[in-house]
Amino acid sequence: MSTSVAQRRDTFVKALYALHHGAASGPPGWRSTCRGRLAHLRRSLAGPRSPCAAYDFVFAHEPPESEQDTWLLVAGLFATHPRPHRRGDRSLGASLRALREKRGDSVARRFEQLLARERATLPHHLRQIVRLLASDDVPVDYAALLDDLVVLLGEDYRGTAAHRVRLRWARDFHSPAPVPSTTA
Repeated sequence: MSTSVAQRRDTFVKALYALHHGAASGPPGWRSTCRGRLAHLRRSLAGPRSPCAAYDFVFAHEPPESEQDTWLLVAGLFATHPRPHRRGDRSLGASLRALREKRGDSVARRFEQLLARERATLPHHLRQIVRLLASDDVPVDYAALLDDLVVLLGEDYRGTAAHRVRLRWARDFHSPAPVPSTTA
């Protein structure tokens, strides 16, 4: 029985989270293996020939052919900032809103630039955004990011679904931060 694409995406992101957890805890040999794997994934972002460092990890999860480049990108982004935020439909817009709360309105300009990027330049800009989030230790929901990037970097990158992703990011960025409830 074959697994659905959504299940494979979920398994892939869980494997990324497992690498992060393994690099931080467990037996020393396992920590070393996980750190080495994360280093390979980070190097996959270095240039056009570099993704081969991540092929074994990504292709083990059987990404659909149309999504392979996106999965490779997300693996590299994760390794750049392996501070995951478990799935909770936290879009990249929400992460950038949290960054804006720490850094101020200068983040708004970067966010506007992100929304305006064409498909060809989006991966480069995403690398910069993730590094910026990493510098302030703002978590990223990589499962949601993978789902969104499949749309934004896919065949219909100018279509209705891509527009909805951008609108969700914008709504999450510009809406007020949730206020924690206090219970007596």
